[in-house]
Amino acid sequence: MKPNKNGYATRSYQQPVKRYCQTLDLRNNQDLIAEYRRRHRKEDFWAEIKAGIREVGILEMEIYLLGARLFMIVETPLDFDWDEAMARLAQLPRQQEWEDYMAIFQAVKPGATSNEKWQMMERIFYLYD
Repeated sequence: MKPNKNGYATRSYQQPVKRYCQTLDLRNNQDLIAEYRRRHRKEDFWAEIKAGIREVGILEMEIYLLGARLFMIVETPLDFDWDEAMARLAQLPRQQEWEDYMAIFQAVKPGATSNEKWQMMERIFYLYD
């Protein structure tokens, strides 16, 4: 697929939000990457996983792909506690099943939780500072 050079619209919230940015590498295999994309299509994404993401307080989540590198943006309320939410998420029904279902595409250890797979990124530039 071609990158969207027109950009992506973002949501507006009735409250201030904060953003987390994370990265994860996929196995560098085009067939696996194509299947990973398919499993994240709206019609193929597990409803229980989406509900769990919302249940722990995440407002929005986006995943971007470049080659075999994933980049995820997570938007949350300002009072969101990452560690607490990820601990809760890991305990929700089907969450570990989903992680195992996705792990065959990812360059990760078997049995890893989402929080163990996705690495938090450091912001090194902010235009408005």
